[in-house]
Amino acid sequence: MKLASYLNGIGCAAIVLILASCGVPGIPQPPSLDLAQPVSDLQAVRKGNTVFLAWTIPAQTTDGTRLKHVGETQICRSAETLKSCGNVVAKVAPAGKLSGAQQNAKASATDELAASLIHDDPAAQLFYAVSVLNERGRSAGLSNVVAVPAVPSLPPPSDLGAEVRADGVLLSWTGASNTTETPELHHVYRVYRRMDGSNAESTVGEMPLGAQRTYLLIDHSFEWEKTYQYRASVVDVINVNGRPETQFEGDDSPPVRVFVHDVFPPAVPSGLQAVFSGAGQKPFIDLIWGPDTDTDLAGYNVYRHEPGDAPVKINAELVKTPAFRDANVTPGHSYVYAVSAVDVRGNESAKSGEAAENVP
Repeated sequence: MKLASYLNGIGCAAIVLILASCGVPGIPQPPSLDLAQPVSDLQAVRKGNTVFLAWTIPAQTTDGTRLKHVGETQICRSAETLKSCGNVVAKVAPAGKLSGAQQNAKASATDELAASLIHDDPAAQLFYAVSVLNERGRSAGLSNVVAVPAVPSLPPPSDLGAEVRADGVLLSWTGASNTTETPELHHVYRVYRRMDGSNAESTVGEMPLGAQRTYLLIDHSFEWEKTYQYRASVVDVINVNGRPETQFEGDDSPPVRVFVHDVFPPAVPSGLQAVFSGAGQKPFIDLIWGPDTDTDLAGYNVYRHEPGDAPVKINAELVKTPAFRDANVTPGHSYVYAVSAVDVRGNESAKSGEAAENVP
């Protein structure tokens, strides 16, 4: 009896030693299925009849471990809410083996919409999802589902033009014809501007589609002596009951490139007056006039002549305020004055109306 107990103790100890030597800390875990977690940040943007899709490549498996390999990604599309990837419209090639540096890597795809997918009903939509497969072609399920409008996209203006004027860049184009605007679906023209050498764009303005044939829009927010490119597109604005407002842009017009060169002088000064003073002191003539309100005004020039002579500029530097004192006068002479305005680029206005004064 004592021998059996002794042998039994030895056997239990041996089993413990064997388990410890094998490095098994507990109950063995099942092998990972290596299924990528479903994409959760799919985005879709429609531009004309092209849908641009973008998402983050999954970094973890459904088991919560780091994903090492990614198979192909299926792009799914349906005219009804997606519950399974029944219609695969495109496939993205396998990402392959992922390294630590590829965490949060982005993926993208495009889908060109055929005419058969476009509907006049403003409520019509197309739904998209993606399904990321593993190396064995298996998936953990669909991504979040996103939707884009399925209404027609109107063509952009074909004759966008740009004319540099003193008050801005005048943009013009011919409007689309035979369009029906409704509370559920209406359209606006949207014009963009981009400076040469920059990728940043700004919106110049919008104009609702109407019955007129010619559209005019003035850009006041540019900088002189810069080169810009302008483009325009038609935006579909959809308001269906029970949904937030949806917008998407059509294709772009051919770009118009224009150098905004300032050759436009400031406004001509007005209200010039000349007043003699000299009793008990050296004689002089004071000039005053209405201030010029141009934002790029640099100053004024003052011109003087005696009757029968040609005007001569009498200021050495630009006069910064709308006033000037002419102390270089001679008793017994008459003087005729005029002033002009000059901007920061040296453009000079025409001369103002004249004002005359006598020196006794």
